[in-house]
Amino acid sequence: MDTRHFETALGDLAAILGDPTRRGIYLAVEASGPTTVTAIAGAFDLHPNVARHHLERLVEEGYLEEAEPPAGGEPHAGRPPRHYRATGKEISVSHPPRRFDLLSELLVQVVERLDPGRASSVAEEVGFRFGAQLAAEIGLTGGHDAQAALQAVSGALETIGFGMAPDPADRSLLTSHCPFGKTAADHPEIVCRIDQGIVRGLMDAAGGAGPVVVTPHDGPDDACVTAL
Repeated sequence: MDTRHFETALGDLAAILGDPTRRGIYLAVEASGPTTVTAIAGAFDLHPNVARHHLERLVEEGYLEEAEPPAGGEPHAGRPPRHYRATGKEISVSHPPRRFDLLSELLVQVVERLDPGRASSVAEEVGFRFGAQLAAEIGLTGGHDAQAALQAVSGALETIGFGMAPDPADRSLLTSHCPFGKTAADHPEIVCRIDQGIVRGLMDAAGGAGPVVVTPHDGPDDACVTAL
């Protein structure tokens, strides 16, 4: 992608998802599955017409689509409410000079040099705050049972680039892809503590507070395990 096309794509993306409320709505729908105008209006404290406008704009641009109401939902007199779900459309913008691995590597080195003795705990604290912020942005709140909280947290992590598979039987999350890439493999004592903090922040918001432990994968084809 050349610079001109990159700038055009970035401008289009900002126009659709640059609005923090609309971005939060998109992330909430992607994390929770099919939802309605009424549910979004309630979660984001919006007038239903405003919530509908955001949802329809996301439909127009291909980020959401209409969906069948989930099975077992509450009965409604007359026509059931319209439901929306995420299409899975890619929301990132690729650019040849991206060097996220280099950036994260340098940030890890900064953390280690600032306070080597507390690097891991500082990393987890930063992750926890980010997880809490992400939970607020997508409208993730308490009241979930353990299984629902696990599913919600897994969905939230996928929106920021993780490849996740929840395992309710073992109360764990299996990570097949980490957005921190090679840096995670080179500095698990820092990066895995960031991941640990993010999960803890999300679980705390979902009502599933408790110890969180991330165990890095043994081999390149293995998954990292987050035990709750």
